[in-house]
Amino acid sequence: MHIPSFAQQESERDTIFEMQKSPWGAVLRSAVIPGWGQIYNQSYLKAAVIWGAAAWFIYAWHFYNDDYQRYRDLYRQNMNAPNADDYRDIREFYRNERDMFAIYLGLLYLLNLVDAYVDAHLFDFTVEENFRPNEYRIGFKINF
Repeated sequence: MHIPSFAQQESERDTIFEMQKSPWGAVLRSAVIPGWGQIYNQSYLKAAVIWGAAAWFIYAWHFYNDDYQRYRDLYRQNMNAPNADDYRDIREFYRNERDMFAIYLGLLYLLNLVDAYVDAHLFDFTVEENFRPNEYRIGFKINF
């Protein structure tokens, strides 16, 4: 005996969407090596920007750290000299700048992680219209 089935046949609209890129996989890659998640997402220019910005921040941190250490030593050697306050002020300036570049580097790292996650989510997104030439559209407009 055959029992008729009223189940809907699978069509193109019933297919299950699978993401091509894993967002957390991209985040983990970027956490290990900043920019690797962008390469995984095929955003090569973003990876180059991240590497360039990170290189600049590391260079600037090193530059300011060297000057901080030089003026720190000068201040320690000349604590009783009349210009000791100048050395201290310059030392503080270089320390503040060094610390700011460390913060910039940390923010770049976090931005790298967020960008990898979002870019993986939007990897399959397309802006093309689903235009079907056999489909007719009727519309009207009322102007007052």
